[in-house]
Amino acid sequence: MSASGGTKAIVAALGANAGIAVTKFIAYGLTGSSSMLAEGIHSVADSGNQALLLLGGKRAAREATPQHPFGYGRERYIYAFIVSIVLFSVGGLFACYEGYHKIHETLEGHPNDLLTSKWWWVPLVVLGIAIGLETYSFRTAIVESNAVRGKASWKSFVRNAKAPELPVVLLEDLAALVGLFLALLGVGLTLLTGDGIYDGIFTVAIGVLLVIVAIILALETKSLLLGESATEEHVRAIEKALVGDEVDHIIHMKTLHLGPEELMVAAKIAVRHDETAADIARGIDKAEARVRAAVPIACVIYLEPDIDRADAAAK
Repeated sequence: MSASGGTKAIVAALGANAGIAVTKFIAYGLTGSSSMLAEGIHSVADSGNQALLLLGGKRAAREATPQHPFGYGRERYIYAFIVSIVLFSVGGLFACYEGYHKIHETLEGHPNDLLTSKWWWVPLVVLGIAIGLETYSFRTAIVESNAVRGKASWKSFVRNAKAPELPVVLLEDLAALVGLFLALLGVGLTLLTGDGIYDGIFTVAIGVLLVIVAIILALETKSLLLGESATEEHVRAIEKALVGDEVDHIIHMKTLHLGPEELMVAAKIAVRHDETAADIARGIDKAEARVRAAVPIACVIYLEPDIDRADAAAK
């Protein structure tokens, strides 16, 4: 994924969520709707998450140091993991608590502020505007994702993407849109039936939705943090590029993503037993050049020449 594409989607989401958060809190202040409060906190959490993704991208661009010789590319994974924690705690758990609190108050007979407020129509207007802004943000994320996902399905793209920003923004925007429709249902049913319990029920539903999305993000980001190999497409390209006049075949090979656009390749390659050290060195240089041409993100390459003893024994 290109950094520019991810940044464009993040900035679009940040602008949309910041504006939405303000309008939601205004609606909550006027009506006391728990759905509006939960959605306001959700938008604040999303805005903070997008700021974290931008910060992670900036810090990951730092040059390598003696203490961190492979650079800081994985900082993007760390900040994406923090995003999942924020979404789980600040967004999901708070919404669940607020919804439970509203249901408890309703069952005890407390009056619902939304039903008694003269501003009852404000949440409906705010949710309509928010749906429009989130749709724009979601569309931007889809367009940017389509530029890099190729023929992969959406599920495969989210699960296998090495750059975390676009999958995070996609899932956040999807959760935000679904959450807005849940809030609209909660507010609408409360106004139609005169029963405030619907406001609380759908607030809990918003919280459960955010918790589920946060868990998915955490699991996918954890895999990136642990270290993932290159994609099958890149592995095939590297294997094809390594084998040449100087390299009989690959004995074994391992790859590891140091960051979304940084790949390490380590391979033991079979060379002919009668080659000189100078010939082997030239062959390794040529093999490395072929790999970098085939897979440009292969920035760190370690090749160990060896004689395949199985082949030597057979001869």
